[in-house]
Amino acid sequence: MKRVGFLLKVKAEKIDEYKKIHENVWPEMQEALTRTGWHNYSLFMRPDGLLFGYFETPDSFEAALDGMAKEAINSKWQTLMAPYFEGMDETSSTPADEMMLELEEVFHLS
Repeated sequence: MKRVGFLLKVKAEKIDEYKKIHENVWPEMQEALTRTGWHNYSLFMRPDGLLFGYFETPDSFEAALDGMAKEAINSKWQTLMAPYFEGMDETSSTPADEMMLELEEVFHLS
């Protein structure tokens, strides 16, 4: 399994709403993530909205993103999420999952 870490930035004024939405992620979205290789997926956020995401995948970050890009539910989720991220709004043509900045793993203790 490849471990993947990534960053995004939630708008300060949208943090509470973003957290609330993630209390009930759509079951169809969760199923699509699992089906496309997203395992042990977690999101962590600083008080200023800096978001760190982590997941494990059998392939690569790119393969996991490509798999989700083929899922119809992902398009609906990305449209819902667009207003929450810095550098995005309702008219943005770049989905949040394409703005993820992958981090290089430099150490792992198993």
